[in-house]
Amino acid sequence: MSIQSRKERERAHREQLIVTAARELAEAEGWEAVTTRRLAEQVEYSQPVLYSHFKGKDAIVTAVALEGITEMAADLRAARLAASGPEAAVAALAAAYVTFAEERPALYDAMFSQRVDLPFATPEAPPALHAAFGEFAEAVRPYAHGDEPALLAETLWAALHGLVTLMRGGRIPREFHEHRLALLLARFMASP
Repeated sequence: MSIQSRKERERAHREQLIVTAARELAEAEGWEAVTTRRLAEQVEYSQPVLYSHFKGKDAIVTAVALEGITEMAADLRAARLAASGPEAAVAALAAAYVTFAEERPALYDAMFSQRVDLPFATPEAPPALHAAFGEFAEAVRPYAHGDEPALLAETLWAALHGLVTLMRGGRIPREFHEHRLALLLARFMASP
């Protein structure tokens, strides 16, 4: 092993330590509590060391969001592939999406509510974004009926995000979630 490869491993380890600390702090206290000062204390490195890895809090949140999107893509893929048919695949994907948002609220917020520097919906998007979106596109492909599967995938993603956001924010009651989701999926998969 060269000294250079050891230094690269140590750098990657420090970056992961910072990202993990940010996630844990956000889950425990919310994103408002995540500051470079608090993170530096938590990981036992100086703030200049944090800044040698990330330009600031937004860059740290971006790294957290990308990690979350990678995890969500894996969850969506597992749900879709475990399903027994096209309808079950869309329902399983939708359930996995909602479960992800409910079980990892701060991570979900990093992905979709916090300020991040990720190019969504462009060819330049990171592979994790393409993978997550690809799971939506694959699940809805049987229901495209001449429409662009990508537009249909965006519509389903947007609808699920809206339901999750309104429910988490207390704007719509949680008790009717399963019924709402069933209504959405029934309309979504109906023939034109």
